Amino acid sequence: MPPSEVAEVFGAQWPRLVATLRADLGDLDLAEDAAQHAFAAAAERWPRDGAPDVPGAWLLTVARRWVIDQARQDVRWAQREEAVRASLRVPQRDRGAIADDLLAMIFGCCHRALDEPARVALTLRYVVGLPTASIARSFLVPEQTMAKRLVRAKKKIAVSRVPFEVPDRARLADSLYEVLKIVYVIYTQGHASPTGELVRGDLCEEARWLAGALCEMLPEEPETWGLAALLAYTDARRPSRLDDAGEIVLLRDQDRAGWNAEDIADGRRLLGRGLRLRRVGPYQVQAAIAGAHASAPTFDETDWRTIRRLYAVLGRLEPSPIVVLNEAVAASLADGPEVGLALLQPIAADLDEYHYFHLARAEMCAAAGAHDDAREAFDRALELCRSDAERRAITRVAAAKLA
Repeated sequence: MPPSEVAEVFGAQWPRLVATLRADLGDLDLAEDAAQHAFAAAAERWPRDGAPDVPGAWLLTVARRWVIDQARQDVRWAQREEAVRASLRVPQRDRGAIADDLLAMIFGCCHRALDEPARVALTLRYVVGLPTASIARSFLVPEQTMAKRLVRAKKKIAVSRVPFEVPDRARLADSLYEVLKIVYVIYTQGHASPTGELVRGDLCEEARWLAGALCEMLPEEPETWGLAALLAYTDARRPSRLDDAGEIVLLRDQDRAGWNAEDIADGRRLLGRGLRLRRVGPYQVQAAIAGAHASAPTFDETDWRTIRRLYAVLGRLEPSPIVVLNEAVAASLADGPEVGLALLQPIAADLDEYHYFHLARAEMCAAAGAHDDAREAFDRALELCRSDAERRAITRVAAAKLA
């Protein structure tokens, strides 16, 4: 088996292997060490001897044997060897049991006792299986710094006794909200990467995989389907977000023929599955908004009135100045810039440090003929924006609108 295929198996098996070992041992560090040993053994043996018929079972066996060997060699564990052996004397888990272990791992890594950056990093490391160097790149920090953060997060898990378990029905909704939020944050880090790369496809794809896994493991939870649909619709536009020079292409200028039709169809299917459960939540509404964009043949033919109504619904489900901002943009395109500007006034103080607010206001002012106000708002957006690529896009928009 060539090294590239070993790497593919690693990507597929790492989350399940670590989750199963953590469930057996109750120790995330030990589970990670055992999994790493198993994959190192695979990288050495499989290219020479060929891959086993069931790679996951082989890796699990090697990892468990390594744990027992460690118990034998470590004096501190000498009296625990039998206990360790007992914890590993479990029958080969079926697909459902492994799914339960993985789901428990997801809920543990996304527990609210941890801060959001720690939840994102832990999920990327132990659920997705990204190497520490890749996670560090997402956070704009050196690999060593990220490694220390992961160590601190694992200590917090131990001190706070964070449970790695699927919450019961009474607590599931709140805990699931935290999980879905982290998956969405991972996607947005790929879709609008803070690293200087405008799109990181690896993070987008891992977030979509996570959302799909949650749909499989929690099929009766409508918001899992809503999030999966939102990511599918949004990801459909990924091929057209940048031009050949790597510059941002705004939604109004994107080549819709380049949008991924399969992703759009997938988004439609996933949203329909969630809506059939008849418990509408914020992610389903956001998916419906993304679907309205995806179904429009051109920017000008977009059903802005429907999008405005959907944002109003979202605002009732999850009140936020950002939601009002998006409703105002849709309203300005549906009913005129004056209507949008009126909706912006109550949230101006809340979003004064948010460059997208000033960009939206600038475009509305320009459309209303208030060019001095538009120029001032464009300047404020440029002042607040931290991305060079976005600054160039804002400059192009300002030149076109104020010409």
